[in-house]
Amino acid sequence: MNNEKILLGTPTAYQFCDDNGIAIEMVAKALSKSFLSVEDVQVFFNTQSLAKNNSSKNQASKYWDIDHAAFGDIRIESVDNFSKITAENLSAAVQVIPSVTHGDNFSIQKINDFRQQVKEELKLQNRSLTLLPFIIKAMSKSLKKFPKINASLSADGEKLIYKNFIHIGVAMQTEYGLVVPVIRNVDKKNLLEIIDDLQNLTTLARSKKLKQEHLGGASITVTSLGKIAGLRFTPIINPPELAILGVSKTLIEPVWNGQEFLPEMKVPLDLSYDHRVINGVLASHFMTDIGNRISNPELILI
Repeated sequence: MNNEKILLGTPTAYQFCDDNGIAIEMVAKALSKSFLSVEDVQVFFNTQSLAKNNSSKNQASKYWDIDHAAFGDIRIESVDNFSKITAENLSAAVQVIPSVTHGDNFSIQKINDFRQQVKEELKLQNRSLTLLPFIIKAMSKSLKKFPKINASLSADGEKLIYKNFIHIGVAMQTEYGLVVPVIRNVDKKNLLEIIDDLQNLTTLARSKKLKQEHLGGASITVTSLGKIAGLRFTPIINPPELAILGVSKTLIEPVWNGQEFLPEMKVPLDLSYDHRVINGVLASHFMTDIGNRISNPELILI
């Protein structure tokens, strides 16, 4: 009697099944195949996951399937396609990415003093220097120091793709929804060039003139509520990026200088990161590096 076990797939196919708790015999039977590649198993796994998610969505939809008119007068407005796509992307990000948010406040007193010094000169150039260009430039320098954050996971989660470029997405709110145009090669640009790129992308976004070349391929995204309100928030990662930096409204905090408390302007920053790749120690070092550069803008300008 032959007791040898029949080989049903490649070693990587077996490994994938073991890692994801799938019986390879069940996959072979479901696909009607006698020998499986890792790609066969991945397709099966993704199909099953999608079906499971769709089933969960259908079950969850019962909470929204309510006759609101029974409680009073209502008005119905269709959700536009742009908002639907945004909702799908955000839902997918929340379902797939184990996200953690790290927050801290950093001094921008030196930046604020510098902005006041150059304000009139830049006004003559039709430029406005806000805090955001400093943050974007600081992020680019910190990404060079911590290249693991300037990476993306492959679709199967088995490879980490390091990017030899630094492109930073900037979330912008428009009348038709949220868009994320990208400033390319930030590490090779000075503050004035970043200011010009921001102004150009903002104009294009508001006038619905963004092209494909202005979107996608970012290393990381920054999103700012600085001109609105709120002390903190948890930004949602924009896949396939591994992190996103949230900027809240600046505030004044008392700081002890050894003899007395003095008022100091600070900015709250919140970094949401993909915990599959980035651990808390790395995130903390990355945030501290950004904060140190913002607090000491000479480290941004060199």
